Amino acid sequence: MSKVFGFAGENDFCPGGPIYTNHKEQNLFLSIGRPVDVYFPSRKRSRISAPFVFTEERFEQKKQASIEVLPDECLFEIFRRLPGGNERGACACVSKHWLSLLSNICKDELCCQNESAKKITQVKSEVEDEEVEGDGYLSRSLEGKKATDIRLAAIVVGTANSGGLGKLFIRGSNSSRGVTKVGLRAIARGCPSLKVLSLWNLPSVGDEGVSEIANGCHKLEKLDLSQCPAITDKGLLAIAKSCPNLTDLVIESCTNIGNEGLQAVGQHCTNLQSISIKNCPAIGDQGIAALVSSATNVLTKVKLQALNITDVSLAVVGHYGKAVTDLFLTNLSNVSERGFWVMGNGQGLQKLKSMTVASCVGLTDTGLEAVGKGCPNLKQFYLHKCSFLSDNGLVSFAKSAVSLESLLLEECHRITQFGFFGSLLNCGANLKAASLVNCFGMKDVKLDLPDLSPRNSLRSVSIRNCPGFGDGSLALLGKLCPQLQNVELSGLQGVTDAGFLPVLENCEAGLVKVNLSGCVNLSDKVVSVMTEQHGWTLEVLNLDGCRRITDASLVAIAENCFLLSDLDVSKCAATDSGIAAMARSNQLNLQVLSMSGCSMVSDKSLPALIKLGGTLLGLNLQHCNAISSSTVDVLVERLWRCDILS
Repeated sequence: MSKVFGFAGENDFCPGGPIYTNHKEQNLFLSIGRPVDVYFPSRKRSRISAPFVFTEERFEQKKQASIEVLPDECLFEIFRRLPGGNERGACACVSKHWLSLLSNICKDELCCQNESAKKITQVKSEVEDEEVEGDGYLSRSLEGKKATDIRLAAIVVGTANSGGLGKLFIRGSNSSRGVTKVGLRAIARGCPSLKVLSLWNLPSVGDEGVSEIANGCHKLEKLDLSQCPAITDKGLLAIAKSCPNLTDLVIESCTNIGNEGLQAVGQHCTNLQSISIKNCPAIGDQGIAALVSSATNVLTKVKLQALNITDVSLAVVGHYGKAVTDLFLTNLSNVSERGFWVMGNGQGLQKLKSMTVASCVGLTDTGLEAVGKGCPNLKQFYLHKCSFLSDNGLVSFAKSAVSLESLLLEECHRITQFGFFGSLLNCGANLKAASLVNCFGMKDVKLDLPDLSPRNSLRSVSIRNCPGFGDGSLALLGKLCPQLQNVELSGLQGVTDAGFLPVLENCEAGLVKVNLSGCVNLSDKVVSVMTEQHGWTLEVLNLDGCRRITDASLVAIAENCFLLSDLDVSKCAATDSGIAAMARSNQLNLQVLSMSGCSMVSDKSLPALIKLGGTLLGLNLQHCNAISSSTVDVLVERLWRCDILS
């Protein structure tokens, strides 16, 4: 028998020598029957549940789940016949391989095994749909390390039976396993109802991934691409051709998207209502002109920032922007005075209601006057860092913009006191709010204006960090605006009691919100007069950094301000006595109290703070060095409804 198993030579059926070097183990290879004249000890037959593995010494059994040997095609057919989302979700938890297969099953490829399964699925869907967010579709957001293809596959499987995914926001990406075309392919195949997609800072996502979305998500309405350098015109072209319902497009810092992509969007997406293009060096006048001119009757919002466009683009906006209501122009260094002049005279911006111009050196007095004349329905106008704009241009604009309701000037250093008050006097009867922020050209010059016509429509005035705005300007403001309700005077170190008291005395409507933060020269007299004359309407009072405000002001507040809900006395000279005076008031119902940096408030104020805490929702005790941590712990325990900062 040994010779039988030890073949050697040209007729070997097992080349390379015998299977076993030990001839005693050769008996294991054959199934020996009784008629064979060979001794073999009887043994129990073993159960075989996996294929044999041949080795030189012995046969071994490889432990492997039998279903794993099935090809993906078979698993696909099994998974698509599962009766419901719960079953598919359970299978997705088995392995990443199964999750990947399940996430690539299209919704129309799913089928139930029988009618009863369909009914069960329908009942489950009806129950789960009650928890669906928003407009009937779920919303998911992935940020940083959580943004991976595996997470996207899990979202596809998890939302398939709950109304479908309607909004997807991806912010950043995992550095080692980031989002790629594989994850977007899963979204495209499993979420055909997707309407909103936002991709931020995804360097590994390119045209192939965006094309997958275009092929599977034909209902897409809003697309936001930010810092995706691998996406080019090719990807945007795929979106334009396959997603005709696109209404909102945002492209920011995508260096490889240019005019061709925008032209495709303008040609195919005729329902485009909002565009925002920022910091895309390859986009020029041709792309912007194609977008604006093709959607002339539906485009309502245009935002252009840091682009290499010229006067041509503004001329197109001024002529074809017939439906535009909101216009934002920021950091357009190649646009000159002629661009703004042509835009204003284009007579196309008849419906414009809100306009923001920032860091545009081309905006001069001539261009601003043309904008005022060409936009008769303009209600909100914001100017930021317009260095060549002067008083004459601002006053001319105010005369033309008869519908203006809100005016904001920030870092316009050539605007002086004459320009600011001249614009208030020449604006129409609709002006409700005016703001000056960081305008260093303001000088507190005495103006001789004997017969002033009061601007009764003005309800809100905000002057922030304008060093030259002093008592004289403030007294004139109080005389000119008797119906003020909201006053913000922040960081005006030149304002004293003599300047602010006329505002209080001339105000007839009753002040509601007052912010005097950083006005270091105001004293208790201002607060006393304010609370006596306007305590019946005052709701918010900010005295942060007013170092001359003492306990006398807190006593006046406690006695007169019954509607006050928000009080900030941070870095004031308040002590325990002032806090106790407010606690004794039976009609004071503060919801927010800030005492940050009040070094003279100590642990003695604990009972008073507990009493005030009956209505408090927020309490700021930061940098109150005289209040110990044990006192704070007691407040946290007793005032369980109140958020306490310490």
